[in-house]
Amino acid sequence: MQHTVESTDRELAANHPARLVDLQRYPIHDLAHPSTQALVTECKSELRATGACILPEFLTADGLQRMVSEARAVASRAHWGGRSNGTAYLEPPDMAFPEDHPRRRTQFSSVGAIAYDLIPPTAGLRQLYEWDGLLAFIAAVVDRGPIYRYADPLGALNIAVMKHGDSLLWHYDQTDFVTSILLQDCQAGGDFEYVPMIRNADNENYDRVRRLLDGDRDEVVRLALEPGTFAFFEGRQSIHRVAPISGPTDRYIGLLGFDTKSDTNSSERLKMRRYGRVV
Repeated sequence: MQHTVESTDRELAANHPARLVDLQRYPIHDLAHPSTQALVTECKSELRATGACILPEFLTADGLQRMVSEARAVASRAHWGGRSNGTAYLEPPDMAFPEDHPRRRTQFSSVGAIAYDLIPPTAGLRQLYEWDGLLAFIAAVVDRGPIYRYADPLGALNIAVMKHGDSLLWHYDQTDFVTSILLQDCQAGGDFEYVPMIRNADNENYDRVRRLLDGDRDEVVRLALEPGTFAFFEGRQSIHRVAPISGPTDRYIGLLGFDTKSDTNSSERLKMRRYGRVV
């Protein structure tokens, strides 16, 4: 989706975070503009219908190049929690269920993470995340009332790093929505795949999840992410994964944490696993 408008960014300082965004395509700095309101309406509609909404070429070419360079500069500081197995519910296997039940079945997963406090305050991704204009745009799209940046000093903003052989297991999120910006894609593989709205509050649809874990791809949707794409995703009800990475080029994706609560923080267990520390 694109809503080209006559440039209104002349009043923005040269180093304003909004200049990292292609404001001609996505004039998110002016929520009152009719084109921006139309963009928000389209995003809301797509998110409600499919559980996802993507904004290709959200970043300018210069903005993307800058963020990739800055991610590479800190990539060596990513924490690798080790190759591990987990369930789709991000909980230990529940032995009360049969052996082949989704609640007991484990999958391989391997992802590195660059914590928020390792991303310099001068970095473009961090400046964009901390810009109130982006916060206001996201709040308008997700339409859940006021939203806040995570209170997590390590996970509020982080960059996931995936190398050859890495993958992220089929799983559900424990928050209502996530936002991300793909910075650098891998040479092959690394597709973001999901099954829209496979469960709800009344029905876990375990049979459908079991078929998926058995390799049935009839319901799988691939989200077309290219570097510079901003994505909204509602992963609490839509199971999803990142397919195995292949090739020498690492995959970098910025994960921007927002929630309807002002005090959202990760558990110490999650921090230790993802970042190797709690502070």
